Amino acid sequence: MRLFRRPSRRRTGPGGRSPRRRRAGTAAGLVAVLLGTASCAVDTPAPVDPAAAVSAAPAGPPATPTGTPTGASPPPAAPARVPESLRFTGTTLDGKPFAAADLAGRPVVLWFWAPWCATCASQAWTVAEIAPQYRDRVPIVGVAGLGQQKAMKDFVTEFELGGTLQLDDRAGTLWRRFEIVEQSTFLIIDREGKVIHQGFLDGEDLTRRVAALAG
Repeated sequence: MRLFRRPSRRRTGPGGRSPRRRRAGTAAGLVAVLLGTASCAVDTPAPVDPAAAVSAAPAGPPATPTGTPTGASPPPAAPARVPESLRFTGTTLDGKPFAAADLAGRPVVLWFWAPWCATCASQAWTVAEIAPQYRDRVPIVGVAGLGQQKAMKDFVTEFELGGTLQLDDRAGTLWRRFEIVEQSTFLIIDREGKVIHQGFLDGEDLTRRVAALAG
């Protein structure tokens, strides 16, 4: 008796592969493609160089050769040193306070005069002429003493000394401080505060000395 084998119900597709295996392979391929696509879509950031980040920061205003930023105001200048010869105060004939320290750093001429002094009267015209001319470079300060205030003011008016600073030293405080023993006396102080002349000067000598100091 001849036996017949029952035909298999397994179906195969083209190429001899079963549909189930083909579907499994297709699914695996899709997963691989999706994973590959995802890995390509995400970029890993490059490492940042700290030095490059610092250099890219906005810089401040450019500095000048002296170190002061452009556009900034320079530091204020240091005040002039006040020498011993200019460490005194007083009152003007107009009643205003006076501080010689304000004149530090410049040559200064102190003129000691008295209202009844004929020699002082002869020099007053020269002082009235040159004092306004050199006011900012070589201040001339009159120191009136040995008289009454009214006489001192009349002297200033008569010889047109209104444009010249005049101190009221009726008490003789400054005369004693500088050891003035006669009038008219000119006391000249240089820029460093050193007394370089004390004594008489005629109009020509006074003009020459003040012009030299101003130059």
